[in-house]
Amino acid sequence: MATTIITSLFIGLTAGAFGGILGIGGGLIMIPLMVSILKLTQHKAHGTSLLALVFTGIGGAITYAANGSVDFTGAALLAVTAVLTAPLGARYCNVLTEKKLKKYFGAFLMVCSVLLFLKPYLANFIGTVPGYAKIIILLTTGALTGFLSGMMGVGGGTVMIPVMVILAGFTQHMAQGTSLLVMVPTGAIGAFTHWKMANVEKTILWGLIPGIICGTYLGGNIAYLIPNDSLRLIFAGMLIFVGVRYFRTSSPE
Repeated sequence: MATTIITSLFIGLTAGAFGGILGIGGGLIMIPLMVSILKLTQHKAHGTSLLALVFTGIGGAITYAANGSVDFTGAALLAVTAVLTAPLGARYCNVLTEKKLKKYFGAFLMVCSVLLFLKPYLANFIGTVPGYAKIIILLTTGALTGFLSGMMGVGGGTVMIPVMVILAGFTQHMAQGTSLLVMVPTGAIGAFTHWKMANVEKTILWGLIPGIICGTYLGGNIAYLIPNDSLRLIFAGMLIFVGVRYFRTSSPE
């Protein structure tokens, strides 16, 4: 039991630091580590990750808000639809085959990474959308985020951040802080659905949650030492790396 708690603490610290720096939940880090090291099933890793991401969102959002990098109106627009679709995604997690799920998500991550690399050129070509369109975009993005969050056990920052940066005119830091805040209600409702389906491994939460809180605080502060454009490129590079790994998965149907 003690070894499990120490291991889960390390996983939480790693995922929290990574999530705090890049404004994502850290599920992309937690899930592979929980499966490979703690030997959780894929479904339990997704459910447990989603519950832990609530604390990533709380810790990260507080850190970013203290630096003035949270748009509360934008967060509310994203969250209002995300909380409606998160339970649907959690239920769909048990239906779609693992291979298809990873391939689709991997392809999506790679598309987002290309858009982020091209952001300076797209911003000049497209321009920031007008106010009413921005509301529609954020509501739609929230719905997609909630579904993918519940299905994949991730915070949804990989969906929200590119949209906020490219179309809504957010800075990278503002998008990351807002994304972390949205993870709190979205993760909570999705995790509750996974909990009811017995997809949460409760024994590792004692180490995972404290690790995530500490790691997110450290990562959130480290993020402010990195210039905005550099942070965007680091984030895009991470998406490519993870997206290729997801897309090339050879998991059995």
